[in-house]
Amino acid sequence: MSGVYQLLEPGPVVLLTTSNEGRCNVMTMSWHSMVEFEPPRIACVVSRADYSFAALRSNRECVIAVPDVSLAQQVVEVGNCSGRDIDKFARTGLTPLPAKEVDAPIVSECFANLECRVIDTRLVPRYELFVLEVVCAWGRRDQRTPRTLHHRGYGVFVIDGEELRLESGKR
Repeated sequence: MSGVYQLLEPGPVVLLTTSNEGRCNVMTMSWHSMVEFEPPRIACVVSRADYSFAALRSNRECVIAVPDVSLAQQVVEVGNCSGRDIDKFARTGLTPLPAKEVDAPIVSECFANLECRVIDTRLVPRYELFVLEVVCAWGRRDQRTPRTLHHRGYGVFVIDGEELRLESGKR
Protein backbone atom coordinates (compact mmCIF):
# COMPACT_ATOMS: atom_id res chain seq x y z
CA MET A 1 0.00 0.00 0.00
CA SER A 2 2.94 2.40 0.39
CA GLY A 3 3.02 2.89 -3.39
CA VAL A 4 -0.52 4.32 -3.28
CA TYR A 5 0.85 7.44 -1.60
CA GLN A 6 3.10 8.03 -4.60
CA LEU A 7 0.23 7.54 -7.06
CA LEU A 8 -2.09 9.87 -5.20
CA GLU A 9 0.52 12.51 -4.57
CA PRO A 10 -0.88 15.54 -2.74
CA GLY A 11 -0.33 19.15 -3.76
CA PRO A 12 2.82 21.09 -3.04
CA VAL A 13 4.41 20.78 0.38
CA VAL A 14 3.45 23.75 2.52
CA LEU A 15 4.22 25.01 5.99
CA LEU A 16 1.38 25.61 8.43
CA THR A 17 1.94 28.12 11.22
CA THR A 18 -0.08 28.55 14.39
CA SER A 19 0.08 30.63 17.52
CA ASN A 20 -1.08 29.49 20.93
CA GLU A 21 -0.72 31.47 24.14
CA GLY A 22 1.91 33.68 22.53
CA ARG A 23 4.00 30.78 21.24
CA CYS A 24 4.37 30.35 17.48
CA ASN A 25 4.88 27.02 15.78
CA VAL A 26 5.45 25.81 12.24
CA MET A 27 4.85 22.35 10.78
CA THR A 28 5.32 20.74 7.38
CA MET A 29 2.05 19.66 5.76
CA SER A 30 1.48 17.79 2.51
CA TRP A 31 -2.19 16.75 2.67
CA HIS A 32 -4.28 19.70 1.59
CA SER A 33 -6.51 20.69 -1.29
CA MET A 34 -8.37 23.68 -2.66
CA VAL A 35 -12.08 23.00 -2.23
CA GLU A 36 -13.53 26.33 -3.40
CA PHE A 37 -12.30 29.34 -5.35
CA GLU A 38 -14.77 32.05 -4.25
CA PRO A 39 -14.36 32.49 -1.39
CA PRO A 40 -11.02 30.63 -1.38
CA ARG A 41 -11.27 27.55 0.82
CA ILE A 42 -8.74 24.85 1.61
CA ALA A 43 -9.19 21.46 3.26
CA CYS A 44 -6.21 20.15 5.20
CA VAL A 45 -5.35 17.24 7.44
CA VAL A 46 -3.52 17.99 10.69
CA SER A 47 -3.01 14.94 12.85
CA ARG A 48 -4.00 15.15 16.49
CA ALA A 49 -0.49 13.83 17.17
CA ASP A 50 0.95 17.09 15.76
CA TYR A 51 1.71 19.87 18.22
CA SER A 52 -0.14 22.34 15.93
CA PHE A 53 -3.41 20.40 16.19
CA ALA A 54 -4.43 21.84 19.58
CA ALA A 55 -3.66 25.42 18.54
CA LEU A 56 -5.57 25.06 15.27
CA ARG A 57 -8.52 23.46 17.06
CA SER A 58 -8.74 26.08 19.82
CA ASN A 59 -7.69 29.29 18.03
CA ARG A 60 -9.28 28.36 14.69
CA GLU A 61 -6.69 30.20 12.60
CA CYS A 62 -3.39 29.56 10.87
CA VAL A 63 -1.16 30.59 7.98
CA ILE A 64 -0.36 28.33 5.07
CA ALA A 65 3.09 29.35 3.82
CA VAL A 66 4.27 28.05 0.44
CA PRO A 67 8.04 27.48 0.18
CA ASP A 68 10.02 27.04 -3.00
CA VAL A 69 12.74 24.48 -3.64
CA SER A 70 15.42 26.71 -2.07
CA LEU A 71 13.86 25.96 1.33
CA ALA A 72 13.80 22.16 0.88
CA GLN A 73 16.25 21.39 3.68
CA GLN A 74 14.43 23.66 6.13
CA VAL A 75 11.06 22.15 5.17
CA VAL A 76 12.39 18.66 5.93
CA GLU A 77 13.95 19.84 9.20
CA VAL A 78 10.65 21.44 10.29
CA GLY A 79 8.94 18.12 9.60
CA ASN A 80 11.49 16.08 11.53
CA CYS A 81 11.12 17.76 14.93
CA SER A 82 8.31 18.75 17.27
CA GLY A 83 7.29 22.20 18.44
CA ARG A 84 6.57 20.61 21.81
CA ASP A 85 10.31 20.41 22.37
CA ILE A 86 11.86 23.35 20.51
CA ASP A 87 11.28 26.65 18.75
CA LYS A 88 11.25 25.43 15.15
CA PHE A 89 11.62 28.92 13.72
CA ALA A 90 14.85 29.44 15.66
CA ARG A 91 16.15 25.97 14.84
CA THR A 92 15.55 26.23 11.09
CA GLY A 93 16.37 29.90 10.59
CA LEU A 94 12.91 30.67 9.19
CA THR A 95 11.61 34.15 9.99
CA PRO A 96 8.15 34.59 11.52
CA LEU A 97 6.52 37.94 10.75
CA PRO A 98 3.19 39.32 12.00
CA ALA A 99 0.20 38.51 9.83
CA LYS A 100 -2.49 41.08 9.10
CA GLU A 101 -5.70 39.19 10.00
CA VAL A 102 -4.64 36.26 12.23
CA ASP A 103 -2.32 35.71 15.19
CA ALA A 104 -0.30 32.98 13.46
CA PRO A 105 2.83 34.34 11.76
CA ILE A 106 3.63 34.44 8.07
CA VAL A 107 6.99 32.95 6.99
CA SER A 108 9.17 35.65 5.43
CA GLU A 109 11.18 33.28 3.22
CA CYS A 110 8.10 31.71 1.58
CA PHE A 111 6.90 33.06 -1.76
CA ALA A 112 3.23 32.96 -0.70
CA ASN A 113 1.45 33.13 2.67
CA LEU A 114 -2.28 32.53 3.10
CA GLU A 115 -3.86 33.74 6.32
CA CYS A 116 -6.71 31.38 7.15
CA ARG A 117 -9.58 30.90 9.56
CA VAL A 118 -11.11 27.52 10.34
CA ILE A 119 -14.70 27.50 9.11
CA ASP A 120 -15.63 23.83 9.51
CA THR A 121 -14.45 21.16 11.96
CA ARG A 122 -17.18 18.54 11.45
CA LEU A 123 -14.69 16.10 9.87
CA VAL A 124 -11.96 16.64 12.47
CA PRO A 125 -13.13 13.95 14.93
CA ARG A 126 -13.18 11.25 12.27
CA TYR A 127 -10.59 12.36 9.69
CA GLU A 128 -8.60 15.20 11.33
CA LEU A 129 -9.69 17.33 8.35
CA PHE A 130 -10.11 21.07 8.81
CA VAL A 131 -11.77 23.37 6.28
CA LEU A 132 -10.13 26.80 6.13
CA GLU A 133 -11.09 30.05 4.46
CA VAL A 134 -8.34 32.33 3.19
CA VAL A 135 -8.85 35.83 4.65
CA CYS A 136 -5.65 37.47 3.41
CA ALA A 137 -2.95 36.48 0.91
CA TRP A 138 0.66 37.63 0.62
CA GLY A 139 3.03 37.08 -2.29
CA ARG A 140 6.68 37.95 -2.85
CA ARG A 141 7.25 39.94 -6.02
CA ASP A 142 10.88 38.78 -6.23
CA GLN A 143 9.82 35.16 -6.81
CA ARG A 144 7.79 35.28 -10.03
CA THR A 145 8.28 31.64 -11.06
CA PRO A 146 8.87 29.64 -7.88
CA ARG A 147 9.45 25.91 -8.11
CA THR A 148 7.50 24.01 -5.46
CA LEU A 149 8.20 20.70 -3.75
CA HIS A 150 5.85 17.71 -3.89
CA HIS A 151 6.42 14.95 -1.33
CA ARG A 152 6.36 11.43 -2.78
CA GLY A 153 6.90 9.77 0.61
CA TYR A 154 9.88 8.48 2.56
CA GLY A 155 12.07 11.52 1.92
CA VAL A 156 11.50 11.60 -1.86
CA PHE A 157 10.37 14.85 -3.47
CA VAL A 158 9.44 15.98 -6.97
CA ILE A 159 10.18 19.55 -8.02
CA ASP A 160 7.84 21.48 -10.32
CA GLY A 161 9.07 21.50 -13.85
CA GLU A 162 7.69 22.03 -17.31
CA GLU A 163 4.46 24.00 -17.67
CA LEU A 164 1.61 22.58 -19.76
CA ARG A 165 -1.17 24.81 -21.07
CA LEU A 166 -4.38 23.43 -22.57
CA GLU A 167 -7.49 25.24 -23.80
CA SER A 168 -10.01 25.25 -20.98
CA GLY A 169 -12.87 27.29 -22.41
CA LYS A 170 -12.63 29.71 -19.49
CA ARG A 171 -10.26 32.59 -19.07
